Amino acid sequence: MMKFTKQNFMFLVGGIIIYVGDIGLDFWVVGKYFCQGQYSWSVLILGFRGLSSVITQIFSYEWFKNDWEDTHTGQLKWIFLVHLFQCGIFIRYWFALKYGCQAAFKQNGMGGASETDPPNFIQKLAVDVVTDISMLRVFKTFLETVPQLFVQIYILVEHGKNNICQYAAIVMSFCGISISMVDYQVSLRKSLPDTDELGLLPKSLYLFYKLLTITSWILSISLMALLSVGSSVTLLAFLWICGFSWVLKQHTTFCKSKKMEYLYRTVVGIILMFSFFNIKGRKTKVSISIYYAAHAVVTLGAVCACVFWKPSVVKDIPFTAVSILTVLSLLLGLLFLVVYYRHFHPSAHCRPQEGLDEVDGEPLRRAETGRFRNFIIQ
Repeated sequence: MMKFTKQNFMFLVGGIIIYVGDIGLDFWVVGKYFCQGQYSWSVLILGFRGLSSVITQIFSYEWFKNDWEDTHTGQLKWIFLVHLFQCGIFIRYWFALKYGCQAAFKQNGMGGASETDPPNFIQKLAVDVVTDISMLRVFKTFLETVPQLFVQIYILVEHGKNNICQYAAIVMSFCGISISMVDYQVSLRKSLPDTDELGLLPKSLYLFYKLLTITSWILSISLMALLSVGSSVTLLAFLWICGFSWVLKQHTTFCKSKKMEYLYRTVVGIILMFSFFNIKGRKTKVSISIYYAAHAVVTLGAVCACVFWKPSVVKDIPFTAVSILTVLSLLLGLLFLVVYYRHFHPSAHCRPQEGLDEVDGEPLRRAETGRFRNFIIQ
């Protein structure tokens, strides 16, 4: 039986504060660039935020509609309006706080009941709604944070003006990306049957695996931008086509409607440009090996290309530091990946259930098809 603890509730509150702070920081950066006359950077940052916001609101509303299709259909109108004004995530946080508070502080000491009993059902509601939020955060991370990180690094390299705040922002962005993936992994384990929660050691290994491999990959693409911005954009476009094609081949069934399924596959294709993301209940040893082998080849190729085709930058200390950090991050990231998959990856696949029990009148009842039951732990 999954449990939503007081610690989970505190992390939830922290997540809300970070989310609001991130919005404020984005608008502060946009205003700063606008005042400096850097209108293109302002438009880019606003564009990435707008795109991620629209897509996450679409998924959030679709999930509400799926969960409420048999009950509370009259409330979908105001839910739609809130999502239309790009505030749907706050409704989800409100439900998360509501059920999380009940599960963590009011339902303790009531174990031993069946899943249909109110205490355990509240636990399940809290876990499910937080899992939805974690999934939406993953979408936001790769639709907004990663592109903005590329912009930050490019501005740093192109203009040569840097300060501690810029470096701190870049480091925080890398950490934020990795933490969102770990948070999703933890929430996924809680929401799926037959899986154990991550302990401190496997959680740390998984964090460093994601942090280092993503850092290496983003730095390698940034090195390619030194040669040509067009070449890095072309590479990313090619990688998205490969990722999207692979997702199509998997015949995913994450969404109920075909339109939403194709939107989901498009977003997963973007995620696959930067990090491995398992989408079907199948073994991943071969696919993840091919994926990171290709990343290693491109990463080393980017460093070598800069050395041979742009020797003028080799003498620069920043280039040397970035090159060493790129290769070292790749090697360490792959090492953490091997250790995690060899010793801490769950050996049993998640088994689908016949259907979840439900309580009449609960507004966030899980749909019978269960959004996350087609997933296996990465």
